[in-house]
Amino acid sequence: MSLDVDAVGFVFPGQGAQSVGMGRWLVEQHAVARDVFSHAAEVLGYDLLDLCLNGPQAKLDATEFSQPALFVVSMAAVQILRSEQPNLVSKVKAAAGLSLGEYSAICFAGGLAFDDALRLVQRRGQAMQAAADSVQSGMASVIGLDLVAVTKLCDDVRGDCDVLQPANILCTGNIAVSGHKTAIARLIEMAPAAGATKVIPLSVAGAFHTSLMQPAAKSLGEALASVQFADLRLPVYSNVDASAHQTSNRFAELLAKQLVSPVRWEDSIRKMIDDGIEGFVEIGTGRILRGTIKRVARKIPLEAFGDGPET
Repeated sequence: MSLDVDAVGFVFPGQGAQSVGMGRWLVEQHAVARDVFSHAAEVLGYDLLDLCLNGPQAKLDATEFSQPALFVVSMAAVQILRSEQPNLVSKVKAAAGLSLGEYSAICFAGGLAFDDALRLVQRRGQAMQAAADSVQSGMASVIGLDLVAVTKLCDDVRGDCDVLQPANILCTGNIAVSGHKTAIARLIEMAPAAGATKVIPLSVAGAFHTSLMQPAAKSLGEALASVQFADLRLPVYSNVDASAHQTSNRFAELLAKQLVSPVRWEDSIRKMIDDGIEGFVEIGTGRILRGTIKRVARKIPLEAFGDGPET
């Protein structure tokens, strides 16, 4: 890896980055990755590696399966880097993760044991799936508008009864909204007149990061309260407030609140850069995060580890 900087930020992907075949390069090239997947199967009670490698895609896209899959792929990549590129890992000064990816960041930073984090991710996925199944809702990416314009568009089309709001504030020109499907349908119809270049429905089960996830937040909060968090070796930037946190006593509250709050990803990346991060590595699968970071800071060095040498 050619990232020649002194202060590295690790970033971890969230739901939406999954695809059949994820993790293949890791397990084919590295025994430690196979060990991580084998242990994950014992914790979860099913063969996660087979699902990652062979699908079907529809099952892998289901929230209760995609979230553990993404977490385990990221943590397998971390274990490889720790054993094979310790000099790079020693230069990591902060971490962040997109939604689900925040669990990967916290686990990497020492705030959660792997087994505890994986069980939480499994519980989170199940709770979010259950909340999504109870109401017709979803998410869509609005391309070409800034946050002010997306917020106004949501306000204009929401109506009296529906939920619709910015949910993943990835970067200017790429903001995901979340809410009732009826409201999203109206947004798709009206977005071109507001200046959006396109609206892309997302492959997620429901209206994540809105009040419609309150039942999931309650269920997850109970699980979080039963887990022992440790102080972190390095700061993790929370999706909720885009601020660095390193003490254990905040994360249970922040992770529960995350489910019903917008993900402030662009603000988190800007704050990490302001605090001294000079380059980023996307850990796990996909390239979504590198694309958003490039929109925030065009010249900052970016690398990836998880999908093979071509990335």
